[in-house]
Amino acid sequence: MVIQYGTLYQDTRRALLETESAQDAGLLARMLICHVSGKDQARFLADRDLYAPEEVVQGVAAGLERLQKGEPIAYILGQWEFYGLPLRVTPDVLIPRDDTCAVAELAVRQALFLEQNPRILDLCCGSGCIGLAVAKRVKDAKVTLADLSQKALAIARENTAMHKLGGRVRSIRVDAMEPASPFLGKFDMIISNPPYVTKAEMAELPVSVRDYEPHMALYGGEDGLDFYRAILRNFTRALRPGGYLCLEFGMGQGDAVCALLRENDYTVLERAKDFNDRERAVLAQYGRKEE
Repeated sequence: MVIQYGTLYQDTRRALLETESAQDAGLLARMLICHVSGKDQARFLADRDLYAPEEVVQGVAAGLERLQKGEPIAYILGQWEFYGLPLRVTPDVLIPRDDTCAVAELAVRQALFLEQNPRILDLCCGSGCIGLAVAKRVKDAKVTLADLSQKALAIARENTAMHKLGGRVRSIRVDAMEPASPFLGKFDMIISNPPYVTKAEMAELPVSVRDYEPHMALYGGEDGLDFYRAILRNFTRALRPGGYLCLEFGMGQGDAVCALLRENDYTVLERAKDFNDRERAVLAQYGRKEE
């Protein structure tokens, strides 16, 4: 099929309007064509009157079919940006979302005030997005990325290498539901975006999440709090005295997570909201008394 890039864009956008808003349809169409053609946005706009090669037309058609079935654009692109970092993503890891910038920002701000060469653990790390964001901005931090999934750890290692952080970032298989091994040593801060979707919420997830993202990174038990209880039970021992715990949580879970922290001798220092003004993260310190 002989078709100009501009027409290819309009046809793709029109097809996506069946399921997407006008703004999202245009964005997705542009992202897909740029990805398949290898062009950046400026080049794509400059070339809109040129004819697209057949392999580009076919590649866009295949990507459009995947989008129409509900597959997230991030998995089609194989890459997504988080906190200013491009990251490799596959269906073996959750897609990093803007919501998670709240916990990343809390962790970065606190880590900048830790003693020299702080040791930081990103537990349930997935793609490694939070730990790598911290390592990128806290230049002396020694970060451990930990996950139960070997496939997720493989992606985390790829992302570590992509950003040339191998000298300060390591990846290790760890089960958050089991007691922390003494082999891990002590950390100045533990960060986690654990699974927190409740049993009821799992049944109502959109197709793009339910059918494509890893359930083991989503399901947090009947009330969504199983991993918070386990982390407090199993990994407080891996914190140095006065160490910090920084957690993401789901919408409406803030009070329950903070109650668990206080029950386990943590002092809640700050609760943070995401870009949509929804409470999403908490920073707490172990052993410090409430003032």
